Amino acid sequence: MTDQRGRARLDELWRRGCEFLGTRHAILGGAMTWVSERNLVSSISNAGGFGVIACGSMSPDLLDMEIRATRALTDQPFGVNLITMHPDLEDLIAVCREREVGHVVLAGGLPPGKAIDAVKAYGARLICFTPALGLAKKLVRSGVDALVIEGSEAGGHIGPVSTAVLAQEILPHIRDVPVFVAGGIGRGEAIAMYLELGASGVQLGTRFVCATESIAHPAFKKAFIRANARDAMPSVQVDKRFPVIPVRALANAATEAFMDTQRELVARFQAGQIDQQAAQLEIEHFWAGALRRAVIEGDVEHGSLMAGQSVGMVTAEQPTADIIAELVDQAAAALAGR
Repeated sequence: MTDQRGRARLDELWRRGCEFLGTRHAILGGAMTWVSERNLVSSISNAGGFGVIACGSMSPDLLDMEIRATRALTDQPFGVNLITMHPDLEDLIAVCREREVGHVVLAGGLPPGKAIDAVKAYGARLICFTPALGLAKKLVRSGVDALVIEGSEAGGHIGPVSTAVLAQEILPHIRDVPVFVAGGIGRGEAIAMYLELGASGVQLGTRFVCATESIAHPAFKKAFIRANARDAMPSVQVDKRFPVIPVRALANAATEAFMDTQRELVARFQAGQIDQQAAQLEIEHFWAGALRRAVIEGDVEHGSLMAGQSVGMVTAEQPTADIIAELVDQAAAALAGR
């Protein structure tokens, strides 16, 4: 009876998110470049969650192929995450339209009005990220259908504010559209907490990296399983004249090399051996290809091990269905006693 009460409460709390996504559980898979491809995306959707393809730097042709390949593996809803800075953004949206993708996520910056209009024009539901309440309100006015608030505990590129603070700042004031919470979520008890605060669902990335269906290299998965929360650190900026967008990843040899590279370039700039623009470009290019080296090739020393602080709760390789069932059971159990 207690279990039934918890499940009923969970169903009630995330009903809006489930209806928006068309899923059994309001759990989105975070779009992780090289990881969130057809195999993981389809397994999340088949398990009742909502898989999201990470387009990243894919060309329109590659995205078209990935959507079709994912459709061959699942008949359940899934979405596509597009980076707003992609030079072919309009063409990528056109691919989503042609393939009748029902949900599009625009990430990596403020979405251009033209992109918002293009997604809305063909009838897809548009999801965007917001790092602050003011921007959340602006996005809703622009016609965005749902929001994701992602705190600094997340992996990859991060903002400065924690998930818990963002949730308190935004959830009480945004009621017009569903809001999904992301960043640092590794257990169902946290899902229950954010739902009770007013979220319509959650998004998890790090928790799915070691799914059996994930194509991440065994060495990459092993690094996650061995890591704890303190190992997932944001990249450090050496000199304010050369800004670095923080990226949270597991510390390794590449982390130290990045620091050394920044120091060397700053010294060369101060000595007049290189201009500021060229130095900034070298800093920004340091990580080019580093994520693929780690995820696909298994170079966990010199590649980028992007991971959220919830990595400490990744303790084994598991089928995606088991991960989602575990999260749902934990959330229902937490709600049963309240």
